[in-house]
Amino acid sequence: MVLLRGLFQSCCLFLLIFVVCCIPPEDPIKCSSDNTDCTITNSYGAFPDRSTCRAAEVAFPSTEQELISIVSKASRNKRKMKVATRYSHSIPKLVCLDGQDGLLISTKYLNRTLKVDVEAMTITVESGVTLRQLINEAAKAGLALPYTPYWWGLTMGGLLSTGAHGSTLWANGSSVHDYLLELRIVTTGFAGLARVRSLKDGDKDFNAAKVSLGVLGVISQVTLKLQPMFKRSITYLTKDDSDLGDKVTSFGNEHEFADITWYPSQRKAVYRIDDRVNTNSPGNGLYDFTPFRLTASVALGVIRTTEDFQESLSDALGKCLSAQTVILTLKTTAYGLSNNGIFFTGYPVIGYHNRLQASGTCLDNLDDALITACAWDSRVKGEFFHQTTFSVALSVAKSFIQDVQKLIELEPKAMCGVELYNGILMRYVKASSAYLGKQVDAVDFDITYYRSKDPLTPRLYEDILEEVEQLALFKYGALPHWGKNRNVAFVGVINKYKNAIEFLSVKKLYDPFGLFSSEWTDQVLGLNNSVTIDKEGCALEGLCICSQDIHCAPNKGYYCRPGKVYKDARVCARVTSK
Repeated sequence: MVLLRGLFQSCCLFLLIFVVCCIPPEDPIKCSSDNTDCTITNSYGAFPDRSTCRAAEVAFPSTEQELISIVSKASRNKRKMKVATRYSHSIPKLVCLDGQDGLLISTKYLNRTLKVDVEAMTITVESGVTLRQLINEAAKAGLALPYTPYWWGLTMGGLLSTGAHGSTLWANGSSVHDYLLELRIVTTGFAGLARVRSLKDGDKDFNAAKVSLGVLGVISQVTLKLQPMFKRSITYLTKDDSDLGDKVTSFGNEHEFADITWYPSQRKAVYRIDDRVNTNSPGNGLYDFTPFRLTASVALGVIRTTEDFQESLSDALGKCLSAQTVILTLKTTAYGLSNNGIFFTGYPVIGYHNRLQASGTCLDNLDDALITACAWDSRVKGEFFHQTTFSVALSVAKSFIQDVQKLIELEPKAMCGVELYNGILMRYVKASSAYLGKQVDAVDFDITYYRSKDPLTPRLYEDILEEVEQLALFKYGALPHWGKNRNVAFVGVINKYKNAIEFLSVKKLYDPFGLFSSEWTDQVLGLNNSVTIDKEGCALEGLCICSQDIHCAPNKGYYCRPGKVYKDARVCARVTSK
């Protein structure tokens, strides 16, 4: 075990300094021949239920006219369709068709910038353009999209459809769709012909189309409002988390790009003090976030093997020591920040917004035969995880944080596994006019944690992670991130949206035969049975909330029990003597 721990520590350091070019992520769509007999997965190689999603065919339109022709033909034949993106980052089954006869429409080649209007400060792009492309094109014109997700491998159509966001309580908030001015979407119709709908801010259906889960049609183009390029100043400050609940609201209001990384088991919180500064402030800082860099595959393998071994031995102390190594290494290297694009010499790091707002250099595409990869690339032995991400209203964020802290008092090592994945990222979001957007100002909690390759194997502190999930979703009414959750997050979710009926009315108008819908999306939208599954071990994968012991792993000592703090929770707890 000491040897493994030493290897783990060496790999953490190797991870930070190993710099070569990497092969790009694998295409999520694979076909037998000529774009037929296809399967699709997400960038992590597995959906929450580990099912294989199939399609009879995939189409790759490169123009809006080609897209119209494809949708028209499928509409006439009453053929099911789903939209796929270049990297397919959504964890839930939003891209999955029913059965095997449907059509996938990839936006991979709808990847052009159509217009940058410097005077109006707008940019118009096709929906397959990545966030990285958009940031770079805007910067060439001296413009910037102010608030974005931190990972630049998302496409504009994908991030809009799932409500992706950055972090701010300022201006219109951090959701990209709240800076959308216009979009063009190709839909079906009663006559079986495709129709291009051009929607502008203020139009009747605009708030339905801003966050659509892909069930209204295929977004072909979007126009976003930009701002003049500006500089930011970033400082990370680590503090004790004893007053985190008291500070969470005020901190978000004090700093424009504030976020917090929380390490509950270490009782620490890292505050990101991040604000605009004058453009003549000296500095050419760069943010190349370490976990988004290329990583040596051999290092990934050692790290995963170590975690598998710790899980098999229930070695909570080992995971805590590993987490301390990860956190110390990240802190020492300023999480990937540099003052001049090469070296970190101290805080604050000042630089232009386009160099600080997002990163993802593991996507850089020179072939090295998988010597390196993104840490979660399923072609190598690397990270394999669950993500639970939800937005808790600011008004109750303090109470939620305090409930989690009560759990940690009972089980101090319970969150070390989360801290191995850099803790809980807390970002700020504002209420949105989008029908399926955020309903109130909130704090988004992004939690990543170990997932076994065996679906029937529980993880360390399975019950604590499940209780945190249920605390947020059911006691505090949190909204799940549309692209980052296990099935249980979507139980009854449509009832949390005050304009759900309006959204469903637009869906019926735009896609009267449900050709862009699936059993999964219908479940999420409350149009048929529950999103959960009743089978052996289903609670371990977040496919159900346990109601009987068989939903856990009784043969491994895990039984369905009430929560420790939230008594209404039902979790898979390890019981030493039943």
